[in-house]
Amino acid sequence: MKRFFHSVRYFVISGFKSKNLVFWLILFPIVLGTFFKAAFSGLYESDDMFIKDPIKTAVAGESTIFKAAVDAMEQSGGLPLEAVYTDDETALQMLKKGEVAGIIYIADDGRLSLSVMESEIQQQVLKGFTDSYNANAAVITDIVKSGKDVTKAAEVLSQGGYTKEVSMKHGNSDVYEQYFYNLIAMTALYGSFIGVQIGIKNQANISALGARKNCSPMPKSLALLADFTGGCILQTICMVICVTFLAFVIKTDFCGRLPLAYLAAIVGGLTGVSLGFLIGAVGRWKEDAKIGISLIVVMPLCFLSGLMVGNMKGIMMNIAPWFNKINPAAVISDSIYCLSVYESLDVYFEKIAVMLITSAVLCVLGIMLTRRRRYASL
Repeated sequence: MKRFFHSVRYFVISGFKSKNLVFWLILFPIVLGTFFKAAFSGLYESDDMFIKDPIKTAVAGESTIFKAAVDAMEQSGGLPLEAVYTDDETALQMLKKGEVAGIIYIADDGRLSLSVMESEIQQQVLKGFTDSYNANAAVITDIVKSGKDVTKAAEVLSQGGYTKEVSMKHGNSDVYEQYFYNLIAMTALYGSFIGVQIGIKNQANISALGARKNCSPMPKSLALLADFTGGCILQTICMVICVTFLAFVIKTDFCGRLPLAYLAAIVGGLTGVSLGFLIGAVGRWKEDAKIGISLIVVMPLCFLSGLMVGNMKGIMMNIAPWFNKINPAAVISDSIYCLSVYESLDVYFEKIAVMLITSAVLCVLGIMLTRRRRYASL
């Protein structure tokens, strides 16, 4: 056992002395996370979370029914709309100057049409309002003409689906946080670089260290287990650094479940090491070639999980729904994302189980390839 722990200690120390591993597993995630923070800081609060101020909208045309409906909505707090009633030409000039978010035109038959210059959250809310108004125009007209309480019109419009009350008791709906979750997934899969070294350092026909290990009295299985244990410890330290940096420096929101985020990251790192171990056990290529193969495998997985394009996971859901369930990067990021969405931990532990099973399968394949090697001479 003394030799075992010595081998584990040696692997961890040698890993931290490797400039490539330190860069890709510690420095690169920190730098990329900092860039993400600079790029996305404040975007959610200003665009996606909610509309704090009334939406200034030009209204071209006259309709007592429309005015009554809008007043009812404003009084009920259902739509933060500030209507500016004017003529067509003035409304168009206001839109071009950016003084209003859009123009609502009232036709002779009372139906509404919307004109905008861009497609942002305010314009989407206005479109939802006009669509709902047109769909319920007959009902709203009947309510107003019958002299009933005009707040009934607000109730009808509130069913249009352009606004939705969401409980923020637990969840975090910031869409930009997913980039940081995918950053954790990328760092976890970069653990494949460690796994590649495990595979190479136990093959006598690839590395001098592998030749020495195969000649040593220490059983090959024990030497392999020692290196794998050291690799997992090394990757765990890197994942803890990554999550700690995101939580306390970048201020990524893990919704009060930081320990579970650490666990998901560590298990994801195990998946990355296992993936690299399998790559390292395949073929007789040198270390640089196998590191290149790891990058070729890992980066597309991270891309398809949404690291570079936020909605890529949704695109893949439409194209190949099964792929997100087996993509290690998507599973790792989803395991952390679900902590911010679901109060129940069922989905979280389901993702953890998938990662553990994936790691076990990759490890078994890597061990089978490594242990089958026999050498005529060393």
